[in-house]
Amino acid sequence: MAAYAISQFSITDLTAYRRYQSRFTDVFHAFDGTLHAADESPKVEEGSWPHQKVVLLAFPDEQALRVFADSPEYAAIAADRRAGTDGVVLTVHGVP
Repeated sequence: MAAYAISQFSITDLTAYRRYQSRFTDVFHAFDGTLHAADESPKVEEGSWPHQKVVLLAFPDEQALRVFADSPEYAAIAADRRAGTDGVVLTVHGVP
C-alpha cells in the first residue's frame, strides 16, 4: 500500500532551508519516491493553517519511505531542514 510523507511548515531560517532545498533533489532521486507537491503559498480553503509551505512525497509503501527517511544521505541534509523550519511531518497510508 502506498505511503505518503506530508510536511507542513514555516520557514524560520531561509539560509538553512535553501541549503537543504538545494541538496534535497539529488538525495531524493536516489530513492523510490516521487514528489507530488511542493507549494510555498498554498491556498487555505477552510479553517486556519499556521504554516507557509506544504510538501507531499509518495512512496510505494512504508518500507520505501522509511529507507529514504532513515538513510544516512537524508540525515546529512535533514539537520538544515530542522534548523530552517518549524512544522510537522506526517506519514499517512494510501487507500487500498
